[in-house]
Amino acid sequence: MGPDGAPGPAVPWRKVLWECQPFPDNYVDQRFLEELRRNEGIRQYRYWAVVKEAGFVGQQLSCVAIFITLWLYMEQGLLPPETLLWTSLVCALVGYGLHQALTSHFEPCSELRTHLADLQSATIFLSFTFGFSPVLKTLTESVSTDTVYAMSAVMLLAHLVSFPYAQPSPPGSLSLNAALFASVCLASRLPGTLHTFAMLSCALLVFALWPCLLQRLRENAPSQFTVVCVGVCIGGVGGLGSQWLGGAVLLALALGSVTLLCPLLLVRLQQHKDNIQGPWDEAEIHEDLSRFLHQQR
Repeated sequence: MGPDGAPGPAVPWRKVLWECQPFPDNYVDQRFLEELRRNEGIRQYRYWAVVKEAGFVGQQLSCVAIFITLWLYMEQGLLPPETLLWTSLVCALVGYGLHQALTSHFEPCSELRTHLADLQSATIFLSFTFGFSPVLKTLTESVSTDTVYAMSAVMLLAHLVSFPYAQPSPPGSLSLNAALFASVCLASRLPGTLHTFAMLSCALLVFALWPCLLQRLRENAPSQFTVVCVGVCIGGVGGLGSQWLGGAVLLALALGSVTLLCPLLLVRLQQHKDNIQGPWDEAEIHEDLSRFLHQQR
């Protein structure tokens, strides 16, 4: 590129390619950098706002820890499957009522599903799960325990990585399938068929229904959403600490990094961002060309 303001012919230079001009191909005049724009459209983040949004990531990590804690209690015989089933039923009814209250208050009634349709879906799922529990119980009998645990860990990690944190309602198919696959693997190592059914019902509640309710809280009750996320994180660390102290310490460090350290780094590094736009950018067509797509040939 030639130097700005270099002497040239009396003909004014034009920034066009379709016209032959008496200038070198790399010539530009002093006006070239006048259209330089820096950091156009850059979004400025506030620390506590980012921390609040990162709370969804932290609580989802804590949900996985809570699920693992429940499985450890059932494997050791400290938690009867009947207790887990009744607790899951009560939590599901309370959560459903809260979800319906938030939905009916902020959305038109014409868009609401009927209670009968929801009851029918829940009945079908629970019936199939209960009927196939004996099959799921023996599904991994020929697989070693170490392999089952490794597959469960990988699937739970895939669930956390692929979870749609921006719009978790409904959960993404990949993340939900990975979580349910891990649940089946872990439930197959429990003592009885009822244990398997209780564990899978709990997995549905934690990985499928809970994100939908939490998304409603984030949209319609932001202050309660923050309190709930903090409570879930504390429950995850406390529950895991009752079984494995080292795991609770690792979970606390992960939560601190995700919810406090990473937002701080994002806000601090934002001031070093240097994005430039100018006349060298690619051409953008802003005209609506949809009329050409529907015209008859």
